[in-house]
Amino acid sequence: MLLQFLAAFLLVLGFAAAEDPYRFFDWNITYGDIYPLGVRQQGILINGQFPGPEIYSVTNDNLIINVHNSLPEPFLISWNGVQHRRNSYQDGVYGTTCPIPPGKNFTYTLQVKDQIGSFYYFPSLAFHKAAGGFGAIKILSRPRIPVPFPDPASDYSILIGDWYKTDHKILKGILDRGHRLPFPDGIIINGRGPNGTYFTFDQGKTYRLRISNVGLQNSLNFRIQGHKLKLVEVEGTHTIQTTYDSLDIHVGQSYSVLVTADQAPQDYYIAVSTRFTSKVLTSTAVFHYSNSGRQVSGPIPAGPTTQTGWSLSQALSIRTNLTASGPRPNPQGSYHYGLVNVSRTIKLESSAAQVSGKQRYAVNSVSFIPADTPLKLADYFKIGGVFKVGSISDNPTGQKMYLDTSVMGADFRAFVEIVFQNHENIVQSWHLDGYSFWVVGMDGGKWTPASRNEYNLRDAVSRSTTQVYPKSWTAIYIALDNVGMWNLRTEFWARQYLGQQFYLRVYSPAESARDEYPTPRNALLCGRAAGRSTRP
Repeated sequence: MLLQFLAAFLLVLGFAAAEDPYRFFDWNITYGDIYPLGVRQQGILINGQFPGPEIYSVTNDNLIINVHNSLPEPFLISWNGVQHRRNSYQDGVYGTTCPIPPGKNFTYTLQVKDQIGSFYYFPSLAFHKAAGGFGAIKILSRPRIPVPFPDPASDYSILIGDWYKTDHKILKGILDRGHRLPFPDGIIINGRGPNGTYFTFDQGKTYRLRISNVGLQNSLNFRIQGHKLKLVEVEGTHTIQTTYDSLDIHVGQSYSVLVTADQAPQDYYIAVSTRFTSKVLTSTAVFHYSNSGRQVSGPIPAGPTTQTGWSLSQALSIRTNLTASGPRPNPQGSYHYGLVNVSRTIKLESSAAQVSGKQRYAVNSVSFIPADTPLKLADYFKIGGVFKVGSISDNPTGQKMYLDTSVMGADFRAFVEIVFQNHENIVQSWHLDGYSFWVVGMDGGKWTPASRNEYNLRDAVSRSTTQVYPKSWTAIYIALDNVGMWNLRTEFWARQYLGQQFYLRVYSPAESARDEYPTPRNALLCGRAAGRSTRP
């Protein structure tokens, strides 16, 4: 009997010792004065910071983030690129989670399961994203997993994005009245305008820069005067290490580059400018050598402006490093996605139109409207009448735009092809929560089945956000291995707010905790789910 007890005790002890580490964060969300473009604005601060604090983590860490909402209105945070394995309730968008009421708190329990890379978080409700509340997420590889480049001297997060001087509530009011937003006023780099941010480098050393476009709509070009950018990672995928003079970073995307301080000891411009716009906005930060003998001066290095072909060629050159380890010891290329049979093709077309005299945006003619209850909760409690699976078609219908709470059903473990078709004259950017996907092809014109002959079925980059060029298409492959209710949306935030999104319900009929975690005990319950109990 004693031997049995000792064996059981050692087994339990072994499980405890094997548990993945926990990191705890306590955040207070407030309004406060910020001056990103030199004008006082009401910004969203996290623990008094704008941008918010960086989340530093390692593969498989459990992140316990207690968020206190000290704003006078409901609030939510979403985690762009974090996959939330079997756990869509933690996604932090209104389709899955009740907002945190004013004066209340909610504790997010995230695990960065089998992930590495560069991501960010942002406020997903209302139009809060235009007020701040965003920050960087850094997921490092476990110590024993080799990284395909030497350790950098330091590792900087750089958050870039377009910005308005106008208060976010006024911007929201413009959209609510059915109008389009004006052109942004400027670009910010880590929350500041021209030359408001500087980074220090020691001569001869190499540094990692994690760059995320956290803006509202514009593609941005990033470059450093006199220095090359060696791309090494895109949204959790180690890439073939290609060197560029500058990088196009579309809204919602994240890139990691290595930069070596190998020039004369002085200060240089970091330049960020809008792409594909008739009026070009430019902002700068300072690349400062620790032994600098001269301040930054002279003309800001010019970047590409409206050249779509240049950007498309660069996008096609970004490929997966098949010899590198991902979050696990096995090489990233061991999953031969090009040999898997596609079980379903979904074609998605965006559109812009007036509905009842107000500006709206749609996918396959459906402009999304939020339900009175988060869809994930309605699904969990089997509350009828909140949404209908299949309320958005797999293919463009040609119908006149209409409003609905659009949800597309999908089978667990299906292997799906999605084609984004863009008939408009703008570059678009699309994101899917809960997943990364292979960007297998993109080109101008209209997609046809013959377009598959152009696909990269060997080393396409895997990421969670992809661009679609004007009057062009982009095709992706997804292995639907993550059960839940997942938001598929444009990253153009005004378009998302006015309906260009829907939810992909990845469903397993087993309804087993093996496939999806139960709704958490601390779940906020609202709408028709109010007053119910999640579980004992």
